[in-house]
Amino acid sequence: MTQTPEPATRAIRVRGQTLNVAEAGPETGPLVVLLHGFPEFWWGWRHQIGPLAEAGMRVVAPDQRGYNLSSKPDDLAAYHLDRLAADVIGLADAYGRDRISVVGHDWGGLVAWWAAAQHPGRIERAAILNAPHPDVFGAYARRHPSQALRSTYVGLFQLPWLPEAALRAGGFLGLRRALATSSRPGTFTPADLDRYAAAWRQPGALTGMLNWYRALRLARRAAPAPVRPPVLVLWGEKDTALETGLARASLALCEAGSARWFPEATHWVQHEEVAAVNAALLAFLAPARTGAPPPGAGRDPDAGPLPETGQDLSARPTPDPAPG
Repeated sequence: MTQTPEPATRAIRVRGQTLNVAEAGPETGPLVVLLHGFPEFWWGWRHQIGPLAEAGMRVVAPDQRGYNLSSKPDDLAAYHLDRLAADVIGLADAYGRDRISVVGHDWGGLVAWWAAAQHPGRIERAAILNAPHPDVFGAYARRHPSQALRSTYVGLFQLPWLPEAALRAGGFLGLRRALATSSRPGTFTPADLDRYAAAWRQPGALTGMLNWYRALRLARRAAPAPVRPPVLVLWGEKDTALETGLARASLALCEAGSARWFPEATHWVQHEEVAAVNAALLAFLAPARTGAPPPGAGRDPDAGPLPETGQDLSARPTPDPAPG
């Protein structure tokens, strides 16, 4: 795979916090904010930053609060989903933009969902990679014990200090293994894992990262429905943590939602299906410059494949097995 130069990074102030951001692309291009998940940092978008920037977009990939070189507030309320989505709007303000597009994976996907639902006037488009709408997960897990079983680690992360100690042990052996075993073989090289470990080693980073999970117990109101900005869901079907039914339930909350399914990809779809994911993102995000509707906007998520060349990304997933 051709390696592109790493983007420049700098620290900016956003709503009282300092966010470390990677930047690429023309300053006048439409702003696209890439939101990483657990346990990554901005570098989790290394395969997408260059192609999006080369297409004329201004790409900003922050270390989200609690991660790597960004601020790590102590107060658990600082990691409430409302505050995390407010960081996205704060980034738009910092760059002087009224409207932006967002791309989120894992926890970054939940933030992208929440920003699109809560701030539809500020979000042009939202692309979500293997992450459910926050209002969907709880009810889905209660109806599908198989999903609840996959998510038992979330309860373990609620404990004080013990998860940090476990994840730090053996040079972050647990996190290294989690990435390696939940992805296709060879997705994360030893050098990649060392790069992630350097971010996990930052003072306060493990606690900041885990506080995203701990803040789930804080009360929040349901988001306005439907989600008004156009949404594209990209989903690796071999995700060991999240069932495909979560994607379908999330799309039901969208005014204009579509999905692309990756039958052989895992949770780490943007690392495993780089060319296909980048092509899908470029096709979806490029119309933000012209106001044209995105490919598949308004489609029934259970409709047949979208016509396109190359890999058929719209292959339908098989239904999740009934619980029991």
